[in-house]
Amino acid sequence: MDSNLLVRIDLSRKSFSKGQRKIASFIEEHYDTAAFMTAAKLGEVVGVSESTVVRFAATLGYDGYPYLQKAMQEMIRDKLTSIQRIEVTTGRIAGGDVVENVLNQDIDKIKRTIEEVSREDFSKAVDAIINARNIYIFGVKSASHIASFFGYYLDLIFGNVKMLNSTSKTTTYEKLFRISEQDVMIGISFPRYSTMAVDAMSFARDRGADVIAITDSMISPLVASANSVLLARSDIASVVDTLVAPLSLINALLVAIVIKRKDEIIRTFSDLEQVWQEQNLYTVEPKSENRDESA
Repeated sequence: MDSNLLVRIDLSRKSFSKGQRKIASFIEEHYDTAAFMTAAKLGEVVGVSESTVVRFAATLGYDGYPYLQKAMQEMIRDKLTSIQRIEVTTGRIAGGDVVENVLNQDIDKIKRTIEEVSREDFSKAVDAIINARNIYIFGVKSASHIASFFGYYLDLIFGNVKMLNSTSKTTTYEKLFRISEQDVMIGISFPRYSTMAVDAMSFARDRGADVIAITDSMISPLVASANSVLLARSDIASVVDTLVAPLSLINALLVAIVIKRKDEIIRTFSDLEQVWQEQNLYTVEPKSENRDESA
């Protein structure tokens, strides 16, 4: 069956019951809202039972309502505006405990990332980074912060990182034009996806570089140019971009790199520690003094 939800609805329309036709019409007109409703809530809004919504999902060929919901979310992955994000987020929490809700959602994103990230692609990415002559990292807007975090540690370890954090084509290609098959390109982007990230990764792939995509879905436009795809769940309906899971994945990459190059990295950081100490870069806690209070 076709993977596109709207096509599935068109193909199955003749077999719909009266209640299912109501659901189909609502989804076609308001899929950006329906995508974040439970089966019970969708049924309530449309005026049908929860079981009718579940049967509707099965009629379309989905193995349960969560798969239908995921299909709706994929439709809007790159289209949700900031205002819609605010409306969806406030609707989700609806007067509840903000701290508990937000942190539990972040925990869920990390759990899903553990389940979905390819261990094979993860290992390939680690090897590509370790063996690269130069490491190019692309990340703009909210992704620029985790890209900078990743680049900071990789540059401490290897000293060969080139950050690409501009949406300007001129600036990006001036930094990227020397990339070759000896290098690795890491593109980091989440909805709304960066067009410049897609173009830069395609350019790097054409030049023979090993390309790594850190993104949220196999339908992400970054996937097409990637040799390795590392999926980390973000939240397309949050007021702000939820990048807890991507940051955890980057932490995992750094740890894996350190484990593989332990002896070499220990020598590097021993030299760094000496420089930091010589240059007095970090404050040192004063030693406590035992004073005779009776004096």
